[in-house]
Amino acid sequence: MRVAFYAGSFDPVTNGHMDVLLRAFAVADRVAVGIGVHPGKTPLFTFDERVAMLRASIAEADPTLADRLDVIAFEGLATEAAAEVGATLLIRGLRDGTDLDYEMQMAGMNRTLRPEIFTIFLPASPEVRHITATLVRQIAKLGGNVSEFVPSDVAERLGARYAK
Repeated sequence: MRVAFYAGSFDPVTNGHMDVLLRAFAVADRVAVGIGVHPGKTPLFTFDERVAMLRASIAEADPTLADRLDVIAFEGLATEAAAEVGATLLIRGLRDGTDLDYEMQMAGMNRTLRPEIFTIFLPASPEVRHITATLVRQIAKLGGNVSEFVPSDVAERLGARYAK
């Protein structure tokens, strides 16, 4: 069984994340999403809320994939978390050349740390290439409509969070 590990903060889950995640299932039998937990950062959504958003977004996009998805929290190196779940692939999404430069360096370092784990780059589809979680949070905070950038469950949660 081929297991892939897709790491990020997913705060919140965006259509860009979903684009990469859905295609990760084409190269792996199981995908473990690793939600990075950083003690010095305060995310907008709790770990449990982000897990719920990921699961709801997969169920909305393709319910047949739900049983092939694992979601875990991790601190520290993504390579170590990937190894702990038995992953042999690290999934990384690319939006543009800037991402590629950074991700190539990271892939080289990860390969040195864990030579048995390969990095797979999945370019974002053109229609979601511009989406970032940071911009989505900013638009939502200012009362803008984020429904074009995130799954429906996430849009509802953002609306409720900033309505307070």
